[in-house]
Amino acid sequence: MAQQIERTRRGDFRLRLSREEREVLRALPGQLRKLLGTDDPSLERLFPTAYAEDARAQADFEHLTRDELVSRKLRALRVMEATVDADRLDEEELNAWLGALEDLRLVLGTRLDVTEEISTRPFSPHDPRAPELALYGYLSWLQEQAVAALSAGLPARADEVI
Repeated sequence: MAQQIERTRRGDFRLRLSREEREVLRALPGQLRKLLGTDDPSLERLFPTAYAEDARAQADFEHLTRDELVSRKLRALRVMEATVDADRLDEEELNAWLGALEDLRLVLGTRLDVTEEISTRPFSPHDPRAPELALYGYLSWLQEQAVAALSAGLPARADEVI
């Protein structure tokens, strides 16, 4: 099976996504954007607690970091939306996709209470969460494709870096 995302000889990345896949990916950024402005508990993993034992330190940390984190997440979602119909992405765009895919997975995984056990065994099509679990699996797989494509440009050995 051909890779859905692959590095080309020119150094950019070819997207081989079906119309249906692009439709799904087109809808998701807007949904996450709406959530980012709320206190929805499914955002917990996007903004993990840094100081669980110190409420004041945690509040200071959030005050100093939250706006920048939200800004980066929104930027990644905008790139994904702007390029969802593209056949090729540059490295910066694919890195934005990678961030957006991770954020989408984290929110969906939190809502589904995904554990390692759930993600390593097949789920029943009769499970009421089956559509969402399938989406989670697809986003995970697509993220893996992006990581593989990006890493295809890395040196094969660590001593080749220098």
